[in-house]
Amino acid sequence: MNFITPKSTDLLLSEAETENLYLKLIEQINKDFNLANEGIDLPLSLLPNEIKLQLHEKIYRLIQYKFAEYLNLLYIIDVSEEEIKKLDGSDLVILAEQVVFLILKREWQKVWFRNKYK
Repeated sequence: MNFITPKSTDLLLSEAETENLYLKLIEQINKDFNLANEGIDLPLSLLPNEIKLQLHEKIYRLIQYKFAEYLNLLYIIDVSEEEIKKLDGSDLVILAEQVVFLILKREWQKVWFRNKYK
């Protein structure tokens, strides 16, 4: 089975749940945010829509007030620079939403591969 990139945040989160890797995904997000010194500490009990909201809020704030830290976070998570450059930055709320999806996509990829090849 090959890794297939989910088409939306909701599909990604439900796939993580279906594959019983949802908690691993939360752990990976927490780990990478901590590595970037931007601790988010998502509880493992968080529901998918709450994850989306908390990540959105965090990314929105980073873009607005701590841009260098935001770039560092993307670097540590290893979000594709090419994909980031394709985004339209004119509306920060929408931009943050799209960046959350890119972050989740990358984190999900890491968790999925680690699980598949352990």
